[in-house]
Amino acid sequence: MPVCAPSGLRSRATRALSLISLAVLWTAACSSPAGGTPGTDPTAALPLPGPEDGRSGSEEGGDTSVDDEAVPPGDGPLGGRVVVIDPGHNGGNADAASEINSLVPAGNGEKACDTVGTESAGGYSEHEFNWDLSLLVQERLEADGATVILTREDNEGVGPCIDERAEIGNRNDADAALSIHADGGPESGRGFHVIAPGELAGLTEDIVEPSALLAEDIRREYREGTDVPYADYLAEDGLDERTDLGGLNLSEVPKVFLEAGNMRNAEDAELLEDPRWRADAADAIARGLAVYLMRD
Repeated sequence: MPVCAPSGLRSRATRALSLISLAVLWTAACSSPAGGTPGTDPTAALPLPGPEDGRSGSEEGGDTSVDDEAVPPGDGPLGGRVVVIDPGHNGGNADAASEINSLVPAGNGEKACDTVGTESAGGYSEHEFNWDLSLLVQERLEADGATVILTREDNEGVGPCIDERAEIGNRNDADAALSIHADGGPESGRGFHVIAPGELAGLTEDIVEPSALLAEDIRREYREGTDVPYADYLAEDGLDERTDLGGLNLSEVPKVFLEAGNMRNAEDAELLEDPRWRADAADAIARGLAVYLMRD
């Protein structure tokens, strides 16, 4: 995944960021202004199912062994780094209303286990988009030596719930966690935004600052690599800060949500539905994660 690679399908070898390229990205990230910081006020709930995550195995006795399937670290520049990628929602949620509507801990109260997610006018579902893009990001990070753990094993199941998705990152002591979503905003609004955790006493104090850095790194690379503008209907300059998302509130590791675009907007949806664009988006997301991981 070279920085200047052309769009479209690439071989596994060319998807990897070279150590030199990563060093250049890291230097640029650490020497350039961040371009804004997350806002201090959480946004209101989104008009359609919000950016929440799946079903709890630990709370409900489900299988929580997904992390045991992790690919061992490689010898690349990200060797030894652990990244949790959380594809929002799941393909079986729509047929499991009682399960996904059950209440689970959300840090500052309880919330529904998960939601169904949204879809484009053309019928491309958010849960499928999240899964497709997550697999591409996983491939790129693993090609550079990172251990990547997905919070769900396929796109046919239910959940896991918001608390369990956070716990997967916690028990694997992830260096970074990213929840991938697409928004269901107003048809007239377009663009992407990255959501970072706000400060909640006794919960998020330790991750607010590193999560803000992670949000800025992903925002910068995603904006430059996808040509998707900052959301024009919520957030500020592509960054948001929220305290109502259990997937962030319960995380003990740096974590952000990416709302990759608005599926209800025709222009955004055309991009999200394009496999070639998703490959470029995965390149950008992986670069943003790599920049953050190499800050240490």
